[in-house]
Amino acid sequence: MGRPTNVKPVRTGTSRREFFKRSAGGAALVVAATPLAPLGSASASTAERAGAAVFQHGVASGDPLQDRVILWTRVTPRPESAPDASDNREEDREAHDVRHDGDQDDDRRNGKVMVHFVVALDPQFKRLVTRGHVKTGAERDHTVKVDVSGLRPDTTYYYQFSALGASSAIGRTKTLPRGEAQHLRMAVVSCSNFAYGHFNAYRQIAQRADLDMVVHLGDYIYEYGNGQYGDVRPCEPAHEIVTLADYRQRHAQYKADADSQAMHRQHPLIAIWDDHETANNAWKDGAENHQNATEGAWPERVQAALQAYYEWMPVRVTNPANLRRNNRAFAFGNLVDLIMLEERLGGRSQQLEGSIPTPLGMGFMQTGAFADPSRQLLGSDEEAWLFDKLRTSTAKWKVLGQGVMFAQLKLKGAPNALGGGVFFNSDQWDGYQPARNRVYDVIKGANGGKPVNNVVVLTGDIHSAWAADLTQDPNNPEPSLGGYNPLTGEGSLAVEFVGTSVTSPGVSDPTGAVANSLKPANPHFKHIDLDKRGYMLIDATPQRCVCEFWQLDTVAAISNVQMLGAVVEVRDGLNRLQPSAITSPKANPAKLAP
Repeated sequence: MGRPTNVKPVRTGTSRREFFKRSAGGAALVVAATPLAPLGSASASTAERAGAAVFQHGVASGDPLQDRVILWTRVTPRPESAPDASDNREEDREAHDVRHDGDQDDDRRNGKVMVHFVVALDPQFKRLVTRGHVKTGAERDHTVKVDVSGLRPDTTYYYQFSALGASSAIGRTKTLPRGEAQHLRMAVVSCSNFAYGHFNAYRQIAQRADLDMVVHLGDYIYEYGNGQYGDVRPCEPAHEIVTLADYRQRHAQYKADADSQAMHRQHPLIAIWDDHETANNAWKDGAENHQNATEGAWPERVQAALQAYYEWMPVRVTNPANLRRNNRAFAFGNLVDLIMLEERLGGRSQQLEGSIPTPLGMGFMQTGAFADPSRQLLGSDEEAWLFDKLRTSTAKWKVLGQGVMFAQLKLKGAPNALGGGVFFNSDQWDGYQPARNRVYDVIKGANGGKPVNNVVVLTGDIHSAWAADLTQDPNNPEPSLGGYNPLTGEGSLAVEFVGTSVTSPGVSDPTGAVANSLKPANPHFKHIDLDKRGYMLIDATPQRCVCEFWQLDTVAAISNVQMLGAVVEVRDGLNRLQPSAITSPKANPAKLAP
């Protein structure tokens, strides 16, 4: 399959590309009775221009719970010589505002900006819920994160920020339901490489009013410089990002994209990072695309990348003492427990190199170091946390949001008793089979536990679309002996939906010939598409969980065209895939933000 011909490395050394991609703390909330700055008598166009200048990176929300949600924006400060229009705003003169002239002078000297926010049940802000203000400054790159609490479950809210005499666009968000829940619809995305094309998937998602959330499974940004991995759009900065200033500038470029802003404005985001938020093929002590001699110490690069990530993303800091710990869970009533896994920086052992020559590089078998049970993908702490979440969940569906493919993927198939065959991507769970087997033990109810039904794994990373029955021994046709019957699905323990990328390249396979060549060795895959970009739409009810694979006609140019590629589902209690049909949108969704 080879490397993409348009990759232009700028220095020699080891490969920068992961295998399959080669193939083709927030500021504190201060509640106040301060109203949002009105548009006043200025024309709408003037007000919009002022808002666009101050809030150049849009608004966003994320990490919704039943009673709270993160609201995010970023203020672009004016040059020091420019007058601060907010000095003359009415609310600055209100007696109930705790700020004083001396405080405002100190803020200006220290580069601080006061940002106001308002939350309501309607986009006209007539049904006000809460308001407040928060300071931001250069120490957090003038980003703002407010964890708004006291909200009602399963409710749509609208929000807006104001600062420096201007108002932001209006955002729309939604809390999670509590108790009985009958229907979840969410878009699932990954691998949004700015350099490789336009975020048309985000554009389509922004237009779907009935979504409860968007889940991003990683590679939200890419670290490469111009021409290193895509050349449709130039990178900012032009070089590979390494420092805090670099990572901040790259996040800013992504958040300035109009389609990214549209998606964030309409839906709350639940995100987990994969490797490119730091560097390609990252593990806890390094990365394939990190050279200590020229790029500094790995812990310093990770610290810079994660500081920028938490500043620029609408996500909560799970552990302020250890920013690498970002695994967390979200309960969508009693219908879905969404369990988000951190798989790169917390506990992952270094990827191993294969030793078997194949057309796709060096393959491997599950022997030697690959069979070492001490090697970790999650790390022991997160692994124990995951096992507890699976065993104690009372939700109908246990959904794992994570970065790398869980299903076995082989070039040569064989039953486990005969060695299991030849695998070819040691960066995914195939490279950590003992760790994967421990997850299977929990699902099977080994060691005295109860079996865990209705596990659905959502995956990104590999720039292609797959749907798989999850089985430990897919090439053994005897379910009674721990194998798997590909005709009936018997022997499957769970299912996996792997989404293609937003823009990053897959394999050029317009006829499906390459995909078809993989099927004999991998009978547990029920859908493979290596060629298209797009997103997944997950529709869950108590009876079934459906995955719709939506495809784009292009990412090389802005486009509004999307097509349905395939639909598969898993029925309650069956733990195996079957064909399905397109689902119906939710009735009477809340209005999109204007």
